[in-house]
Amino acid sequence: MDIKTMNAQDIACVIEDNKNGPSDELLAAAAQTRDKYYGREIFVRGLIEFTNYCKNGCYYCGIRAQNKNAHRYRLTETEIMECVDQGHRLGFRTFVLQGGEDKYFTDERICGIIYAVKSKYPECAVTLSIGEKTKESYRAYRDAGADRYLLRHETADEAHYAKLHPQSMSLENRKKCLYTLRELGYQVGAGFMVGSPYQTSRELASDLLFLKDLKPHMVGIGPFIPHSMTPFAHESGGSVALTLTMLALTRLMLPKTLIPSTTALGTADAMGREKGFAAGANVVMPNLSPVSVRADYSLYDNKICTGDEAAQCIVCLKNRIERAGYEMNMGRGDSLMD
Repeated sequence: MDIKTMNAQDIACVIEDNKNGPSDELLAAAAQTRDKYYGREIFVRGLIEFTNYCKNGCYYCGIRAQNKNAHRYRLTETEIMECVDQGHRLGFRTFVLQGGEDKYFTDERICGIIYAVKSKYPECAVTLSIGEKTKESYRAYRDAGADRYLLRHETADEAHYAKLHPQSMSLENRKKCLYTLRELGYQVGAGFMVGSPYQTSRELASDLLFLKDLKPHMVGIGPFIPHSMTPFAHESGGSVALTLTMLALTRLMLPKTLIPSTTALGTADAMGREKGFAAGANVVMPNLSPVSVRADYSLYDNKICTGDEAAQCIVCLKNRIERAGYEMNMGRGDSLMD
């Protein structure tokens, strides 16, 4: 099976055939492909969720602007640097600065934070995940020293996108941002939810074809998990089995990309992270945020944020990775994608 040569209909059929979980053949192919390029290493990034304010109203997200019950917070630059300092002492060499689309964090503030991290730790990679910005903003962050940018597209189908987002947001702009980031020289991350409301195998096939065209350096894939304070509160969550199938197919479509075994996967299944590795994933992003705010960055209900998810328990995480037959790598772990 060569997923790279298939059209949307053929890919949708493969997804349907594996909707209850990837076949042994598919799992083996994905794992072998990952091992061919990256070996058995699992790359670890330190995640710092520095603001849960967001101007958007995505129907699936717990920190959407309309959620009046959210306990909002913003970390100061000093607090962010304390997280980075702690992470550096623990051995992290990649830091992911993630937040909602918060107008308080102007380009000047974001550039100041990037510069502070890179000035103190020039050997480390800085990844941003702060949403849709202008080309000028993205260029400013790059000039300040940002190396990578994560912007999940969530779905590559126009009609489906419109069912998940308010009219003020557009898939066209989302995709434009991703291509702009690539043009500016970032290592770019895209990604999508599995099992989001109204999603079909055809839409999942569209995601794979979009990723084939974009050629991102990283692809984040996790099951949809509903949040009680959103319009999708009573929708069913996405299945772990189908998520694993999409991980495996993504690995075959983009052999050299980096694929996280996501927090959402670990939330949906206690062994989700390990199952993700078996399906071709090779990144984890434990949380470096202050313990006092971790529960407030609530994109979905019951998010794991203690134990192995806490970066302080790096020994626990290392043991889990090694028990699963892999080796933990805390270096920069750059993508092999061109």
